[in-house]
Amino acid sequence: MNSPLILAGAGHAHLVTLRRWIDKGFRPPLGTLLLSPTPAAWYSGMMPGLLAGRFTAEDCSIKLAPLCEACGVDLRLGQMTRLNADGRSLSLEDGSELHYHLLSLNTGSVPPLPRVDDQTVKVIPAKPFPALHSAWQSWRQQPDNAPGSLAVLGGGAAAFELALALRASLPDAELALICSAALLAAHSPALARRAQRLLAQRNIQLIEQQSVTRVATGHLYNGDQPLMRCEALVAATGASAPDWLRSSGLVVDTGGFAHIGPALVSTSHTDVFATGDCASLSGAIRSGVYAVRQGSVLADNLAAKLSQASLQDYRPQQHALALLATADSGALMSYGRWGASGRLFGWWKDRLDIGFMRRHRL
Repeated sequence: MNSPLILAGAGHAHLVTLRRWIDKGFRPPLGTLLLSPTPAAWYSGMMPGLLAGRFTAEDCSIKLAPLCEACGVDLRLGQMTRLNADGRSLSLEDGSELHYHLLSLNTGSVPPLPRVDDQTVKVIPAKPFPALHSAWQSWRQQPDNAPGSLAVLGGGAAAFELALALRASLPDAELALICSAALLAAHSPALARRAQRLLAQRNIQLIEQQSVTRVATGHLYNGDQPLMRCEALVAATGASAPDWLRSSGLVVDTGGFAHIGPALVSTSHTDVFATGDCASLSGAIRSGVYAVRQGSVLADNLAAKLSQASLQDYRPQQHALALLATADSGALMSYGRWGASGRLFGWWKDRLDIGFMRRHRL
C-alpha cells in the first residue's frame, strides 16, 4: 500500500494533531493512515492514578477510531518493527509492509532495562503501559499472587509517582524506589526533599546513587553487589530509542533518537517528521507537556507540507509546569526553582488531565 501520509504512533502530539485538524476542518489526503499497536491511546499522565485506584482504565484511554473517522484518517492496527527511510517503507510485526510519501513519527520510547539472567524476578517496563496494567490487574484480582516485595527503578517523576501508586495498591508489600542518581534531580532541591519525606511517610525505601545492572536469583544487582531481594521490578528508567530507529537511515543523536530541526522535520530526510519521546531537538525535554505543545505545530506543518507551503518553527518553552501525583488526591508542584505540595495541586493536575481527555475524546 502507498499512503500519502502515515502518522506512526498515537502519542500526545498525534492526538493533538487529529483534534486540531478536526477543529480547523482540515481533511488530509485520501489514504492517510494512523498506525497504532492498540485501538486506544493511553494517557500517561493518569497512569499512576489508575494504579492508585483513583481512575478506571476507561478514564485513562482515548478510542482512536472516532478521532480518525472525524477527520478522514484510516486507522491501521499494527506494531512497526522496521523503517527504511530511504525506501519510504515501514515493516510491521505481522510481516506486512507500508509505503508512504510523507511520514510522521510519534511512537514514543521504551525504558532501558537491566540484564535479566533468569525468571526469578518479574521485570515489567512502565512503557508501553498495557504490560504494567495487565500485571497490576492480576495482582489486584489474585492477591495471593501479588509480590510481597517489589521495586520501582528510576529517579524521575514517573518512577516517583508509580512508587506511591503501587504503595496505595499493595499496602502490605515491601517497596523500594531505586535511583541511579539523586531522586528528582531535574527538579528543585526543595521539591526533592518534599518527595523524600513523602516516601519515608509511606514506608517506601529510597535507594539513591545505585544502578541496577542485572537481575538474577531473586535479587537486583549493581555489578556484583546485591542491592535487594525482590519478586517484581517495575522499570520507569526514562527513555531509550526503539532499535528500529538506529537502523532506519535517519540521522539520530548519540542515544539513537531521530534528530530533528525546529520545524520538527528530520535533519536528513525532509519527508519525515518526528515529535515526542522518539525525537531529539535541542531544548525540548521528553515529557508529555512538550509533546502536547509540539502537536499544534506538527498539525499545521503537516498540512503545510502537503500543500507545499512554508513551515513554522516550534520553540520549546524555557520552563514547564510539573505536577507529580501523590496517590492521595494531592500532588507536588514544580516550576523552575519553585516547589510546593498539597490537595490544591492534586485538584489542578486532575483538572488538566481530565480536560485533555475530554478535548481529545469523541
